[in-house]
Order: sequence, then C-alpha cells, then structure tokens
Amino acid sequence: MADIEKDRDWDKEMAEVDRLLKKLPAADPTLGRPSGGERTVRKPAAVPGGGWSGGAAAPNARDRIGTWAKVALGVLVGIGIAPGVWPYSHGCGLRLIFYLLGVTAVIAAGLWASISSWKRRLGFAHVVSQILIVWGILLMTREVLPRVGANAAALWLCPDVPLPR
Repeated sequence: MADIEKDRDWDKEMAEVDRLLKKLPAADPTLGRPSGGERTVRKPAAVPGGGWSGGAAAPNARDRIGTWAKVALGVLVGIGIAPGVWPYSHGCGLRLIFYLLGVTAVIAAGLWASISSWKRRLGFAHVVSQILIVWGILLMTREVLPRVGANAAALWLCPDVPLPR
C-alpha cells in the first residue's frame, strides 16, 4: 500500500484537478490550497441582472403601490363577503350562486395579489394575500360541504314554492 502512494505523481494529479476546476463556472483552480487569504471564487454567485430573478430591476414605488392596491382590494372583498357582512341570504338558488361567485372573486384576488407580491418581493403583502386565499377557501368550504356527499343536508337549488289555494 505504501508503494502505491509513493508511485503517484501528485503534481500530475493536482494538474488534472486544476483542469477540471477550470471547467466550473466561477471557480478558481486554487480552491482548497492555502493562498494567503485570497478569495477562492472569482465573482459572487448571483442571479444575472443584479440579484432579482428574471433579470428584472428592483421594484419601484409604482409597482409597490400597485401590489398593495391589489392586496387591499382583495381584503375589502374578503371582508365584504364575510357571513356577518354579506347583506343577502345565500341558502340556495341564484343567491347561493352569486355568493359563491363572490367567494371565487376573493380567491382570485388573493391569487392575483400573491403573484404580484411574490414578483416584487414584498413579504408582508404576500403573507396577507396567502391569508386571503385561505379565507376564500374556508368560505367556499363552508357552503359546499353541507351540499355534497351522502348526508347532504342543504340544497343547491331552492324547491318550488306551492301556490296558496
């Protein structure tokens, strides 16, 4: 075993390692060797275009205001569709359909605001939009679950009201 170690040409081995390291993007062939405190990477590993994904610039004030407007719109619709605030009954029929369309609008507004806040890296706006999506799903579940399955207690369409005699 000791003879094999003595027979190796370490300079040749290290030259091969250096050649392979040169093929790596942004790698320095002196990687791992003591070199007096020099950096081992030629340039920082960053996304091309200044650090923002897709090469886009940092969001300006107009983009931020637009994102927050989408979030605010979604929150207002989410509050307006809440069971204690919604001014109409939504037990069955067309009123139920319109209510479910409103709940779908809450989910869509949450998705819209979520995508916008994600692109602009606005963390708090993204959290609020995610909460808005969950709120819409909870409202949808509250209306749909009693109407599906074997033990469906609520009706989708209202029964005809008999005429008085």
